[in-house]
Amino acid sequence: MRVENQTRVTEFLLLGFKDLHSLRIPVFFLFLGIYMMTLTGNLLIIVLVSTSHKLHSPMYFFLSHLSTTDILITTNIVPKMLHGILGEGATISFIGCMTQFYIFGVSAAAECLLLIVMSYDRYLAICQPLRYTSIMEIRLQYHLVFWSWVLGFTITLFIATQLGMLQFCGPNVIDHVFCDFDPLLELSCLDPSFLKLEHVVVSVPITFFSFIFIIVTYVSIFLTILRIPSTSGRQKAFSTCSSHLTVVSLFYGTLITIYQVPSRGHTVNLNKVLSLLYLVVTPFCNPIIYSLRSQEIRAAFWKLVSKKTRETKQS
Repeated sequence: MRVENQTRVTEFLLLGFKDLHSLRIPVFFLFLGIYMMTLTGNLLIIVLVSTSHKLHSPMYFFLSHLSTTDILITTNIVPKMLHGILGEGATISFIGCMTQFYIFGVSAAAECLLLIVMSYDRYLAICQPLRYTSIMEIRLQYHLVFWSWVLGFTITLFIATQLGMLQFCGPNVIDHVFCDFDPLLELSCLDPSFLKLEHVVVSVPITFFSFIFIIVTYVSIFLTILRIPSTSGRQKAFSTCSSHLTVVSLFYGTLITIYQVPSRGHTVNLNKVLSLLYLVVTPFCNPIIYSLRSQEIRAAFWKLVSKKTRETKQS
């Protein structure tokens, strides 16, 4: 461990999954494959939304930004995690650790807010279809996305700044897959009680109240769908929001379990597994869920493939 003036830690050791033994190589290639498919799937959605005129709608515009948050989360953490799997742990500098925490916090906060925006979009489309176009105009779309990112950057900066001002005198071993909030607090040689309180005050409104907002909007959506007289009409209306509801359930279910349930109720290994759900599984599943549910995305994909095939043959 390197220290500055014999007191301040300048790097941390991320243990990750240190007891894999003979499974180390298979697990490495498993997560590497998932990571590559996650990047491919989310980048593909961003490209399709940008290039296909049929996908130039508010729902897909918000989806492209959701894919951006998924890319940021995985790219910020998975490469270092893969390095740790091969090397039985990976070192990360103090600045690198704080940066990793900050980027993760920004991405997670922005994703929470974007999921709220997407639920509001579905609420307007189903509950107020006649006013949808006039309300969800392009200017409002940009405002909603802009403030989702700005709030994510601002709120996380407040917590990350306070975290970076703590003193870490040793040990420098983080028994986790990335520089998360609670594992870092455990290494501080100062009393972190006030910072814990600040974190609760900031994180609870973002996770809990945003989740409540989404539940309320979907109750209104379901009540509206039930009043649709035809079965085909109800199925069509539900299909437009089923993908988003699936993603919301996966993301918030994992986030609330690991952060709102007291950590002392979890084992260290359970915390790591739960972390993988929103660090690896959710970003991997999101493009698959939307691609399987959306005929427009599938049609845009095959149109892009056929276009590239024709260009290849002509050249």
